[in-house]
Amino acid sequence: MASPVTTFPETNGRPGEVPGFAVGGLTQLTTLDLPGRLSAVVFCQGCPWQCGYCHNPHLIPRGPGDRPWSAVLRFLERRRGLLDAVVFSGGEPTLQSGLGEALREAREMGFLTGLHTGGPYPERLARVLPLVDWVGFDLKAPLEDYARITGVPGSGDRAAESARLLMASGVDHEFRTTVDPSLLSTERLLTLARWLADRGVQQYVLQRCRPPPVNDRDPLDDPTLIERLRAHVPHVVVR
Repeated sequence: MASPVTTFPETNGRPGEVPGFAVGGLTQLTTLDLPGRLSAVVFCQGCPWQCGYCHNPHLIPRGPGDRPWSAVLRFLERRRGLLDAVVFSGGEPTLQSGLGEALREAREMGFLTGLHTGGPYPERLARVLPLVDWVGFDLKAPLEDYARITGVPGSGDRAAESARLLMASGVDHEFRTTVDPSLLSTERLLTLARWLADRGVQQYVLQRCRPPPVNDRDPLDDPTLIERLRAHVPHVVVR
């Protein structure tokens, strides 16, 4: 969930037609957020977790958002035939009770749909997976470290259940981890790789923390790290 946010131009529209769906921003064109596709990214307002390295911290507070969903629909209407997909990011999209309807409307316009999630709401994720073509799952840390990172007890169990549901769904996906050197060492990343390997995962994406670390040694600078991770997960990519 690391794309820059571009807010909408001012509109005079009322809040969108989808209740329970708060939009906090829009990136109009990206090639990064759904691999191999030209996409727009809709950023949802609000997240139940408080990860210190969050790239979009202004999207953590819950609120009404800054523009209506109807403004997004008008933008997408003008981009038919030019964009391949709409990616729902955040914040945490599954916080939004109206996410399913927004996904449905994007699909009805002919777009593929992508979802970025950390998996805090397994039941909600299960409901929207049939409406999603691809999921980028943000795996924070080994499960026992989740509460320290998110600030929420039990968040590791929720993430694990969401990951299980995703892997069982057949929906195309990738698991990725943002490597904050103050939180994740080489050994903790190897623990994550073993956890993924035990579940048959074949590809793992590591994302550099932004801004880059100042005082903490970055595990991604370890020249042996990727080879050691690949002993567990065959395909490891650094972005």
